[in-house]
Amino acid sequence: MDLSEAFRFHGDKIVNRWVEYLLSTYKSSGFFIKEKDKFANPVGGNFREGLQKLFLLLTKGADPKEFHAPLEQIIAIRAVQEFTPGQALAPLNGVKHIVREAFTADKERKHLISELYDFEFSVDLAVIAAFDIYMQYRERLYEVRIAEIRSGNHILTDSKCPSRLLGKEDKTIIKTVNSI
Repeated sequence: MDLSEAFRFHGDKIVNRWVEYLLSTYKSSGFFIKEKDKFANPVGGNFREGLQKLFLLLTKGADPKEFHAPLEQIIAIRAVQEFTPGQALAPLNGVKHIVREAFTADKERKHLISELYDFEFSVDLAVIAAFDIYMQYRERLYEVRIAEIRSGNHILTDSKCPSRLLGKEDKTIIKTVNSI
């Protein structure tokens, strides 16, 4: 049995474990993990779909440029949430350990662990590509935020009352932005 057959044999189990690992990083991970319906759980549905596509690309040794679409599907969500870059991207790297665990538990495929170098290298390339995508989304987010402050729209979006603008912190932000 070769590596591609092993990936096909364990693929669903690996992807499900990978999705659970990624979703476990959320406070309400129980809901995200249990609810499989993409419409009731769009975050979990997008992660599941993106990781399935990414896993197929990783296992077939695809060109790293092909990783962009499934990575963007995942990272676009995580980039706008309260995660540090490391927290946002760490679950992507987890698939290496999940694959090793699956192969170690399978006596017939245990010998294939030594052949995972190319797969793990592809995962590393995917994580690097994901970091670039993460930074693009964060940059876009901050550009929108600066535009809101410059236009004064932040008064409408950030507070219940325009008098919040009188706060010391906002005056400092406005002065800083206006000096740019």
